Amino acid sequence: MATSGVGSVTDAAAAAPHSPALVHPSAPIPVQGPPIGEGVRIALGETGFRVFPLILGGAEFGWNVDLESSHEILDAYAGLGGNALHTADSYSGGRSEHIIGQWLRSRGVRDDVVLSVRVGGHPDNPGLGPVNLVRAVEASLTRLGTDRIDLLYLDASADRSAVLEDTLATAEWLVESGKARAIGATEYAAEQLVQARILASAGYPRITVLDVPFNIVRRDEFDADLRLVAAAQGMAVTPSHALEHGFLSGRLRTRAKGSLSVRGLQIAAHLNRRGSRTLRALDAVGSELGVPDAAVAVGWLLAQRIVTAPIINAFAPQHVEELVQGVGVRLSRSQLAEIARAAE
Repeated sequence: MATSGVGSVTDAAAAAPHSPALVHPSAPIPVQGPPIGEGVRIALGETGFRVFPLILGGAEFGWNVDLESSHEILDAYAGLGGNALHTADSYSGGRSEHIIGQWLRSRGVRDDVVLSVRVGGHPDNPGLGPVNLVRAVEASLTRLGTDRIDLLYLDASADRSAVLEDTLATAEWLVESGKARAIGATEYAAEQLVQARILASAGYPRITVLDVPFNIVRRDEFDADLRLVAAAQGMAVTPSHALEHGFLSGRLRTRAKGSLSVRGLQIAAHLNRRGSRTLRALDAVGSELGVPDAAVAVGWLLAQRIVTAPIINAFAPQHVEELVQGVGVRLSRSQLAEIARAAE
């Protein structure tokens, strides 16, 4: 087995079976039979990695999903051809990293997976200052039981006072020492990304991936300036909250069913006229294509030119199967317009 995460994932993608002539190009990826998803790989910006265009997030692992169920979800994702995982040092106080690390070791698939980790939010090592950033990465590596993070996301929301040059200088050391392979960012403003690119021209590592909250009902946060800078710099955009805390799956549509939990309160914020219109539009398109609402929501994201691979979270293996179908969804212009009108 190759020792390099980049090489093994790239080589596996190149060698994977690929027979697009057997299915209609607009057909969803089958959830039964051979994992056709193994042959579906896209470049993750300038990182050198090639990934399945749907990244499995671990935000629910160790919080709403226990270890055994988390491993079942990870198995389902890998079984469908997925090869990209995302977690954060703040998810469940680090339990998400423990769970993913145990799965990687028990399945022996570390070299086959592109592993991304967001740091800066753990209470033991908060922020992006040089000392805490190094300590946070070391702690994540220990919890994950690995020697490197393939894509290290720097979370600016965790420390607005950090000096960008100091953060990137520390990231440079992490890359040179092999503890991180590529650098991404979340919660960075457009002007910070411009400054980061100027620093990159002086030798600092480039920020090549951007995570931004973005979905059908949350389009405004990905503002014009940030979108313009990301596109101009050729950054890979990996939007989080693809289903808006599960609302866009359409499973909960009344306040009574979901009003007692944190997730229920998050969903309840969208249980209004606009939210109802949006779900009806997803219902209509899903009925036309024969896929669930969650798959349509993923298909909508992938139809946006700026998007590379959404980050999705799941509570059960069947949710992964629904979401993966979205990779094969091809929405027509009229369907995209119908969804956009409903979400206005």
